[in-house]
Amino acid sequence: MLNILKCGLKWEKVFAKFLIFALLIITLNFMVTFIGDFECRADAKGRIVMPSAFKKAVGQGEIRFVARKHLFEKCLEIYPYSHWEELLEQLRKKLNPYNRKHDMLIRSFFKSAIDLPLDGNGRFLIPRRLMEQVGAERDVVLVGIDKKIELWAKTVYDSMNDESDMIASLAEEILGET
Repeated sequence: MLNILKCGLKWEKVFAKFLIFALLIITLNFMVTFIGDFECRADAKGRIVMPSAFKKAVGQGEIRFVARKHLFEKCLEIYPYSHWEELLEQLRKKLNPYNRKHDMLIRSFFKSAIDLPLDGNGRFLIPRRLMEQVGAERDVVLVGIDKKIELWAKTVYDSMNDESDMIASLAEEILGET
């Protein structure tokens, strides 16, 4: 009987180490960071190829994204589905659907959201209505911003790059004073 107990304790330690290792692997897989900007062109059907750097960032398993109109800017936000679920959890904790203002925000947040799967060639299709909302036709720029990708009309994005003095002032104001 004593041998069985000793054996059971050994397996308990092995199992505990396995759980720690599995949690570490899962955590590392969700740590996605998108960086860089990539000029892309929609094909005749409106499909856009996801840049390989972004596909590598999410890994082999994630081929599903969610896109929605940005609340403040004239662009679309594209999230890996795993990060989208994290955002929804944050919303659920902070918003009460029985409060009118909260309900309006929830509706606004979801009304422009779409499921965005990648096809076998790594392309995704943004509905025309969303492309029109951000002023995009065929030429777009995909910008990696930490855990999300922003889709901008190329003309709008190019015009923003002339704001370096304003960005420097913002960085000094927000980050320079502690």
